[in-house]
Amino acid sequence: MIELTRRATFSASHYYRNEAWSEEKNEEVFGRCARRNGHGHNYTLEVTVSGEADPVTGFVVDLKWLKDVIEDEVLADFDHRHLNLEVPEFAEKKLIPTTENIAIAAWNRLEPAVSKAGGARLSRVRVYETPEIFAEYRGEQ
Repeated sequence: MIELTRRATFSASHYYRNEAWSEEKNEEVFGRCARRNGHGHNYTLEVTVSGEADPVTGFVVDLKWLKDVIEDEVLADFDHRHLNLEVPEFAEKKLIPTTENIAIAAWNRLEPAVSKAGGARLSRVRVYETPEIFAEYRGEQ
């Protein structure tokens, strides 16, 4: 089994806020990150697929195809957006766009496309908020 990782970057803004809490509680738990104007990050997204290398091509998956899937399923909606206001997982479902929840949302968007392609499976999604902070999701195991 081989694991193959493709990296992409996107810029987005967000804030942390639990709407069920008071202003004071949000400020206590999330500090400056609770301010509604938000703040931005240059995120790095790593998508890892696993499978056997094709005996003819040597590929687990075609890298151009994987790049297009990442662009279509994640970057088109996340890049240069305010996550709380413009991305359905956070705007409609009121999920707090933490690095952890961004990784889960990206997985949920990518997994159907990777599964449908056959031959490989989505193994890991890692989202870096900063070079020092990242969250990794491996699906429901």
